Amino acid sequence: MSLCLRRYARPQHQLRGFHTSTHNRNLDAIVPNASRQWSYMPSSATISEDEIRRLAALPRRPLTLADLVRHGRPPLSEEALLSSANFTLSLLPARLAHRIQRLRNLPFIVVANPNISKIYNNYLHSLSILEPFYQKRITTLEEEEKFTEVMADLVQTHTNTIPILAQGFLECRKYVNVAEVTKFLDQHLRARIGTRLIAEQHLALHMASTPEARQHDPDPYNIGVIDTSLQPAKIVKSCEAFVGDICEFKYGVRPRINLNGTVDATFAHVPVHLEYILTELIKNAFRATIESGNEAHSIEVTIATAPDVPNSKLDALKKISVTDESVHDYSQEGLADYCTSYEGIESPINAAAPSITIRIRDRGGGIPPEILPNIWSYSFTTYDMEHAVNGNAMDDGLNAITNGGNPSSIAGLGYGLPLGRAYAEYFGGSIAVQSMYGWGTDVYLSLQGIGKTV
Repeated sequence: MSLCLRRYARPQHQLRGFHTSTHNRNLDAIVPNASRQWSYMPSSATISEDEIRRLAALPRRPLTLADLVRHGRPPLSEEALLSSANFTLSLLPARLAHRIQRLRNLPFIVVANPNISKIYNNYLHSLSILEPFYQKRITTLEEEEKFTEVMADLVQTHTNTIPILAQGFLECRKYVNVAEVTKFLDQHLRARIGTRLIAEQHLALHMASTPEARQHDPDPYNIGVIDTSLQPAKIVKSCEAFVGDICEFKYGVRPRINLNGTVDATFAHVPVHLEYILTELIKNAFRATIESGNEAHSIEVTIATAPDVPNSKLDALKKISVTDESVHDYSQEGLADYCTSYEGIESPINAAAPSITIRIRDRGGGIPPEILPNIWSYSFTTYDMEHAVNGNAMDDGLNAITNGGNPSSIAGLGYGLPLGRAYAEYFGGSIAVQSMYGWGTDVYLSLQGIGKTV
């Protein structure tokens, strides 16, 4: 079985107006002859409006690390592979439809921005190509093969969602306040984490279960995108080398990390998430250390493990921050269904997951009091915003590590720390910052794993 990674061609859609708005003159400047018939971007996607509304109204339940390993270790049997495909289909359509509705709720002048319009149409495209599959169960490997190709397209389509949205909201910052942008992006980007994980997990399980993959010894630790024996110390060292190279090239100095604590600790988590979070935190520590002239002082990174504590399913679920304020890609109604669905099933959710805490301590002078309240706001940055707008964000060498110099970088757009917190909190973790202004900063990253794997 082979996957065809391709991007479908998308037509350019014409803007056709909006309901009454206080931004009429601004809109007329960018959308001449608007007929004012739509409050959101029209599209030629084949999926109907009624279907989008139906899907968006469905309960969405939380995704856990236990969900991602529920089908077992690859290579999967035919039955398990089909079960993975149908489980994926049971989650994705409602999530995509809900994102479409949330984008439509933005002011029209914002959705009319070419970058945000592109994201809106990407979601419509993905939902429309899923429609033929979620109408019935996948029962054959041939159907699973075609579905997996669609999953590959979906992942590819949404690869650059974050930098595109970042640029779009930067260009629309005159029309929406910071609080509204922060709330929307926090919900949207957290929801994207779950959507992407669901799709990538099935892709990874599929690829590890092909006839070609079966000819080799299976990886004893990886279950799709999950590493069940992830060693945080190795990720810290990798990030130290990467950020250190950038610092040495840009500034001629290279801060060092003193790693201590339980350096041989392992737990089950998503490696790319931990790598992103640690890269952002170490980047901030290195930059503060260099700018304060204290590069002779090592950044201290301590790894600590918490003992397993027996817990109930519901208490374990509450670790996913199920509150009115933090709901992102599921609904309260979905939580009740989720608890019921696990009754009587032997699952890793039956025990509290082991947690790991990583403290990053620097001597970078701390965070100025006037900046501290804003560090969790999307689009807040101490870097010159006009440089980013004019395409000169790469002038800041350390910010450029966001994606290795890719032209679509979110460097300088202030997304690093809040997005890192979104990754940490998605599976019940957290990031806490303790600043001692004039001295340095302590950052505490706590992550939940899964109790056991089968």
